[in-house]
Amino acid sequence: MSIIDPRSGKPLTADTGNTDATAPTDERASVRPEDVIIELNAGNIQQVLEASMQVPVLMGCYSPSTDSSRTLLTVLEKLVVEYAGAFVLGKLDIDANAEIGGQLGVRSVPDVKLISQGGLVDGFQGALPEKEVREWLNRYFPAPGEAPPTPEEQAEEALQAGDVAGAREIYQTLMGQYPEHYAYQVAFARVLVAEGRGSEAREVLDNLPPEERDAAPARGVRASIEFGEQAPSTEEIGALGDRTDSEAQYQRALRQVADGHYDAGLEALLALMKHDRAYNDDAARKTLLQVFDALGADHPLTVTYRRKLFAMLY
Repeated sequence: MSIIDPRSGKPLTADTGNTDATAPTDERASVRPEDVIIELNAGNIQQVLEASMQVPVLMGCYSPSTDSSRTLLTVLEKLVVEYAGAFVLGKLDIDANAEIGGQLGVRSVPDVKLISQGGLVDGFQGALPEKEVREWLNRYFPAPGEAPPTPEEQAEEALQAGDVAGAREIYQTLMGQYPEHYAYQVAFARVLVAEGRGSEAREVLDNLPPEERDAAPARGVRASIEFGEQAPSTEEIGALGDRTDSEAQYQRALRQVADGHYDAGLEALLALMKHDRAYNDDAARKTLLQVFDALGADHPLTVTYRRKLFAMLY
């Protein structure tokens, strides 16, 4: 088949002596999938490798019989159109082209190789989620100007908008597609917490491999579950009335954190720690650390309030 340069619409030549080939730019025209996706075989692979002298080729080695291959190919086929003009996708069925796979050193599928100027630049193995494939591609190509949101971004947007069920459905789909990408199971547990299903969320976390179960993201969700269990109900908060003693301040702070009002809860805990450090065996400081764990080390509130806590202690 003819290999088309998606930047110009003209057939690519096999002139390997051309050292002045124009590098891809971010001025991308709309392209059709058939212009940038090639099914590789023994009859055309040499031509495609020669074409990489002018346009990089992303070679996706796959097996039609594996779910992980099909999942990753769907992502690559979407992205090659979105990154129109940056690279061409060459799909190599390893089952039908075992000899070529052996020559390329393919040991397991899916296996992705980036080829430019006739040589191997980089690659990865396994069915990475779309977000991670984008991050990998962006090391070498300018990101599309108007990239659609990734499934992860769609889930977070739904969660922020209060559409918890929508976020749950997205993460359920992602877990089915990437069963060994445990970050999706942690995110799913976080959504269950938002739905008030803490016991189910804890069960999801308990079933993770030990190294994932004990990592910061899972610990953070577990902390959120504990806040929900420890925090007094809205009625109990109302029963506190105008009380301003340390116990009342602490209970209100727990409720704020459990409701997701982290900034108000952190401020209240910090104030309690400042005025009554000894309350309940230093409960305010210990709870601050739990909230930091729940938010994650890079969260802006964690960064801000860790600094405030440090200043108060030292």
